[in-house]
Amino acid sequence: MDKTVPDLATAVADIQDGMTLMIGGFGGSGAPIELIHALIDRFRGTGSPTGLTVINNNAGNGRIGIAAMIDAGMIAKMICSFPRSADPRAFTEKYHTGQIGLELVPQGTLAERIRAAGAGIPAFYTPTSFGTDLAEGKPVAEFEGRMYVQERWLKADAALIKAELADTMGNLTYRKAARNFSPLMAAAARVTIVQASTIVLPDGSDAEQVITPGIFVDRIVQVADAQQEEALMRAGVAYA
Repeated sequence: MDKTVPDLATAVADIQDGMTLMIGGFGGSGAPIELIHALIDRFRGTGSPTGLTVINNNAGNGRIGIAAMIDAGMIAKMICSFPRSADPRAFTEKYHTGQIGLELVPQGTLAERIRAAGAGIPAFYTPTSFGTDLAEGKPVAEFEGRMYVQERWLKADAALIKAELADTMGNLTYRKAARNFSPLMAAAARVTIVQASTIVLPDGSDAEQVITPGIFVDRIVQVADAQQEEALMRAGVAYA
């Protein structure tokens, strides 16, 4: 039941071309920078993976993380709520030249679509987006005098997430707001890959504090001094 792997390269070694990839984080909070950069390193060395669909709250910032994946040409489509964030240059340039697709999803709907997949619910209804371009072509229905739009679940082949504490069986605890989308994504992905600041034996964590049970986790790698997206941006780091 030991799910630890020795290094970042091993953790992301089986992500293939054309996969749908969920990446945790709300801006820099909870963003698994080291896992993302390990995937970029693999692309540089092998040309794979490419043609990815990436699900995240935003479309990357600056020249690191998801933005660096976009710069490298690894992503074919973004599914997100905020394609224009602090420094959206990478996505904006690719989008305006037709090199990347976009599915825009309201933030609450994005979270619920991911949660629905983890719960095995293929579709649900929400009033959000009714009467807008985002609802075009989607089934609608009336409930108690109000119109609702049908939204489908969002599943992924793999999820990359960042935890504060993991035990070797994959039980996870997050640091404050870094929790955001990650527990939902862990349940909605076929394979969940985790970078954790600290890894302990199963008796080394408080079961009452576990947010993501180990049943949803497949692979864990320790990254003791994880980098923060905002700090890298202030330093002018460009990974791509």
